[in-house]
Amino acid sequence: MKFAMHNWMREEPIETTLERLHRLGYDGIEISGEPNKYDTAHVNKLLEKYNISCWGSHSIMMPGRDLVHENESVRQDTISYMKNCIQMVYALHGSIFVIFPTECGRLSRVATPKEEWKWAIEGIKEITDYAANLQIDVGIEALNRFETHFINRHDQALALADEVSPEVGVALDAFHMNIEEVDPLNAIRKVGKRLIDFHVADNNRRPPGEGSYDWKKLIETLYEVGYDAYLTQEFVNPVDRTSLGFKNAQNPEKVSPDLLKFLQDHGSGVLSATEYDHSVEQAITYLKSLI
Repeated sequence: MKFAMHNWMREEPIETTLERLHRLGYDGIEISGEPNKYDTAHVNKLLEKYNISCWGSHSIMMPGRDLVHENESVRQDTISYMKNCIQMVYALHGSIFVIFPTECGRLSRVATPKEEWKWAIEGIKEITDYAANLQIDVGIEALNRFETHFINRHDQALALADEVSPEVGVALDAFHMNIEEVDPLNAIRKVGKRLIDFHVADNNRRPPGEGSYDWKKLIETLYEVGYDAYLTQEFVNPVDRTSLGFKNAQNPEKVSPDLLKFLQDHGSGVLSATEYDHSVEQAITYLKSLI
């Protein structure tokens, strides 16, 4: 098993991120799906400098990105955006691209379930065909009901993947499974060989080991189904916005308004560099102790 981390949770120079991952013993990065932010030639040099691999990327579904939007031009723009993400992964010698089909935070339908399902199939098929030409594996991620109305469980992700192609996989996330799955371990077994990526955060979305998950059993189940690729950290530490947490409630570092809203919508905020480093180290130290 290898260890990677998302970087969407923190707005900072990519070299800062890669230096931290190298220093703390990570193997890879699942780079944020914002291809316009990165000069891939420069990033490749930094990946080599810090001995970090690009595992892949994932769609960042801000407003205006939605494969099941009622407006065809929005759907087409989203397909183009995801193709650009895949091109970035290819340029960085990555292996996977994870699709979250809808705008994050949209909780209601804009059309009938049948229409949205059809649009999702059409969009993902075009994206998957593009990725296949570059030998990039694609998987559909299920998110909890408080972040999307569309794909919440492993069986829904599998059903959608099956409608597109047997080559389309599924990405699972421990935090989302804790909310939506009757039995998270059985969900892993049901996905089986179709599992292309696994995101890790505890039941409370803190780093692994800071919640109630039995990570030893979870990792054993991943090995059971033959998954031995990357565990990708995607913890989002909560920020106490009451008077009890006044020290953490003041975002100590500046970020863009869009990212700040995204973090706050996830119950978080901007942690200090010291706090963030501690959590990144805690996460990998705990998981390594179980493997």
